[in-house]
Amino acid sequence: MTGHGISRNSYQDARVLITGGMGFIGSNLAIALVRQGARVTVVDSQVPGCGADPANLDPVRDQVQISTHDIGDADAMRPLVPGQEVIFNLAGEISHVNSMTNPLRDLAINCAAQVQFLDLCRAVNPHATILYASSRQVYGRPQYLPADEEHPINPADYNGVHKHAAEQYHFLLRRQFGMRTICLRLGNVYGPRQAIDQDCRGFIDAFLRIALDGKPIVVFGDGRQLRGMTYVDDAVDAFLRLGLAGPEAAPVYNAGHPTPVTLLEIAQTLSEIAGAPPPQLAPFPADRLSIDIGDFYQDTEKIRRDFGWIPRVGLREGLEKTVQFFRSQQKRPPHADPHPVS
Repeated sequence: MTGHGISRNSYQDARVLITGGMGFIGSNLAIALVRQGARVTVVDSQVPGCGADPANLDPVRDQVQISTHDIGDADAMRPLVPGQEVIFNLAGEISHVNSMTNPLRDLAINCAAQVQFLDLCRAVNPHATILYASSRQVYGRPQYLPADEEHPINPADYNGVHKHAAEQYHFLLRRQFGMRTICLRLGNVYGPRQAIDQDCRGFIDAFLRIALDGKPIVVFGDGRQLRGMTYVDDAVDAFLRLGLAGPEAAPVYNAGHPTPVTLLEIAQTLSEIAGAPPPQLAPFPADRLSIDIGDFYQDTEKIRRDFGWIPRVGLREGLEKTVQFFRSQQKRPPHADPHPVS
């Protein structure tokens, strides 16, 4: 390691920290990094409802260091941050519904803890490359499609506001202290290890849970809403590519599937694969309609141009792999809220 950030072209023997590493994307990232030879430390305080599951790390449990400290606890985190070459900052709350019912909780998790963690990174490891898992939710209801990185920021809920604030903390470190921070605005990500057993998460979690239970998926509205669905391996690939970025990397990139599909097509494809009854349409509940963003998919030309990232897993293949994963698990998760926002 020399200068600012890592000077390598692989993760072999790289020291890597993943916050939120017991969660959906974080655990898949940890597994991929171990397979590439990285020395991985996972931090996850297992905040209820935020997607953490210790079992997600079972494939690499003996090959990673695990800490259950809160990233906002500077004293506890202080020994873990120095020497890390890449910090994948995935800790946070993603529930739009929960953010509207309990905005102060979302503020504490997505803003206050991030400020404390990033200030610690600045103090004890300013040369690390830090990648933050942001969200397409910061754009809100799109003014044009596909939405590129220059699209106006106009979040539709507290979660989007707080994710945008956390982006700004990362941008601030970049501007004021010359740190290498990059924000990745993820689209709708799905795949193995997503928290389909937890309430008030994304629509695809609920769709999967219902289909695996052999019940008909209920799609709100006319089912024509468009989404860019990104299989988790493709999302992990985006993180891995940007983690090796040089100083020329931009502050923010979109990472979502650029080819949209309708919610009804997603539901129909998943029902076919899982052997569930055909999906049904239902009117939007008022509380969900108020924070629904309508159609949304991203322009990903920037990350393709700079890093060669292109999502490679199509919808049917990704859903087949996801259903196969959950059916291979010994224990099926309990039934939960079937109607989260999309």
